[in-house]
Amino acid sequence: MVTRTRLFGTTFGLAAFLAAGLISGCTPTGGSGGTTGTSGSTGTGGGATTGTSGGSGPTSRPAPPKDGNEITGNEIKIGLVASQNGDLRPWGEDSIKGAQLAVDEINKAGGINGMTVRLQIADSNSTPEGGKTAAQKLIGDGAIAILGEVSSGITQQMVTVAFDAGVPVIAIGATKTDLTDSGSNVFRVCYNDDFQGAVMAKFAFEELGLKNVAMMTDNKQPYSQYLSQSFQKNFEKLGGKIVAEEKYESKQSQFAGQIDNLKQKNPEGVFLSGYFNEVGPIASQMRQQGLKVPLFGGDGWDSSELLTSGGDAIVGNFFCNHYNEKEDRPEVKDFLTKWNAKYKGVPGTTMGALGYDAAALVMDAVKRAKGKKSKDVTEAIEDTTDFKGVSGSITLKGQNGTPAKPALVVEVTKSGFVPKKSYAPSEIK
Repeated sequence: MVTRTRLFGTTFGLAAFLAAGLISGCTPTGGSGGTTGTSGSTGTGGGATTGTSGGSGPTSRPAPPKDGNEITGNEIKIGLVASQNGDLRPWGEDSIKGAQLAVDEINKAGGINGMTVRLQIADSNSTPEGGKTAAQKLIGDGAIAILGEVSSGITQQMVTVAFDAGVPVIAIGATKTDLTDSGSNVFRVCYNDDFQGAVMAKFAFEELGLKNVAMMTDNKQPYSQYLSQSFQKNFEKLGGKIVAEEKYESKQSQFAGQIDNLKQKNPEGVFLSGYFNEVGPIASQMRQQGLKVPLFGGDGWDSSELLTSGGDAIVGNFFCNHYNEKEDRPEVKDFLTKWNAKYKGVPGTTMGALGYDAAALVMDAVKRAKGKKSKDVTEAIEDTTDFKGVSGSITLKGQNGTPAKPALVVEVTKSGFVPKKSYAPSEIK
């Protein structure tokens, strides 16, 4: 039995790292001999983890061919690619709100070294092609760094453009494991699919007691494909068996054929690795066709719209996520207080918190950078150790762009998502 672990316990919100030196200039500027324990500080204390943890461990990543854009005048331009339209709009809206909340907080406190931060937003339209065009526009407009996206398929196109231009990318929710291998300028504030696939395999096998399960995979989404592969690999290592896998494609609305095929295999549960857009209808149609077994999946389920489309059929099932508004952590409470003051209510998805973390982290890196070019900011991001985010403590130094962070399994209830169990990287072998 795995014990529930707090993600971290130190009170340290964005206001705290402002006080720690973001404005005063007292934050360490980098180097191998820095100290740990402060926001964005550098040093060797974080260490690198290897294997199927939230971080990928150190590897040799190619360096961009250019130094990127440069900060000029009294304004720091930070780009954000988000789905303002299309199927992924709930994630895009929360990403924008979270990032803007962090930027407004910095500017209210005086900016960075007297310079104002401006968040430049471009719409991906929920498509890879749109993400590529949006990244090109932001880079052309002088963004020193780019935040986003949530979809791995969209982010992959952004990464291609940003690498050639020498501009760093900080993905908000893109979990595709090999995404950060693309270049030394690519990072994220979320865990990867190797980790969350292993987490859900362990949860299904040990907590739900399932030994024979099926999978449904969105064959159009790299995220879903890689997550299914990770889950299968880890579930089989534990001694479980995948009795069937059915494929579908994004925007599909009828799944009778796939569900009928699964029923014939008598699975004890079904792993749904896709996005909330299809997961809700799949759950509903499974129940209509008499397939009443536990359902579980990854962070792609994360949206309040899951309850709308899935109804009672999705209630009582589980998915992996980055944080939860009901967690009893001061960082979460502080974030939600600020969110409610600006936007009223709470974020509809986890991307509000991750968007906030991504913006706060890159601004901290800009402060610590030794120069004003994108290359300098990239180096400062890579040097990040123990940055206290809403979603957890983030160390990127020596992590191949992916922080080693805990993952939270949540249960779907009629009133929302409730924390069920937290897994630290050390618990996932």
